[in-house]
Amino acid sequence: MPLRDHFRLPTSKQTSWEALHGGWPMVIVQQLRKTLPSGFTARPSVHLGAFYEIDVSTYEADDAPTSPNGKSGHGTNGTAAQWNATEPSVAVEVEPDEEYEYAVNIYDTERERTLVAAIEIVSPGNKDRLEKRNSFVAKCAALLRQGVSVCVVDLVTIRHFNLYTELMTFIGQGRADPMSENPPATYAASCRWGPRGDKSRLETWSRVMAVGQPLPSLPLWLRADLAITLDLEATYEQACYDLWIE
Repeated sequence: MPLRDHFRLPTSKQTSWEALHGGWPMVIVQQLRKTLPSGFTARPSVHLGAFYEIDVSTYEADDAPTSPNGKSGHGTNGTAAQWNATEPSVAVEVEPDEEYEYAVNIYDTERERTLVAAIEIVSPGNKDRLEKRNSFVAKCAALLRQGVSVCVVDLVTIRHFNLYTELMTFIGQGRADPMSENPPATYAASCRWGPRGDKSRLETWSRVMAVGQPLPSLPLWLRADLAITLDLEATYEQACYDLWIE
């Protein structure tokens, strides 16, 4: 069955794109349960909105060390040293750092649940503004540098940015992929980056996706010598079926 345009009629009238993006990761997990080798597990990860840090409070224990003069060891007079405020170098109003994540993470349970692969499903929010695109690309690059293989899947037809080609540019390989000459709005790519002998090697498998055409399959790398097939078409169709998307 072909890829639908989930951002325009008639598909957008049947259900929202958020429904597909939110449901697809779990369908992928269900398929991976059948194909992942023993010792690996997959988990969906869906997050909408801002990430908030938990407030950190500091406490002084009753037996906190004291200075030679008998005072608490936080300053000469027993109080915390205060910053003598000056004008900041930069002070600008910014919007909250909202993150939209639709992903599947694969872990090696035999290595203390080490993250080995991530499937990132691009949302409109990831392609919204330059800072959002930079944040997504930087996240993928950081995963690759940690030895995590990354699959990027982009069905967003209403914003014509290609985060895979931007990722390639970010890591200094902007001209390495033929897709960079005319980047499509919808695409899928599998990437891995790691040591090969005495050098580091980047490998990618990129595919153009088009409305009206079946989705491709990609390699999902679990180790340097082990990959399984990520069947995007089968999981996409199952997600559409479950959501009554024709």
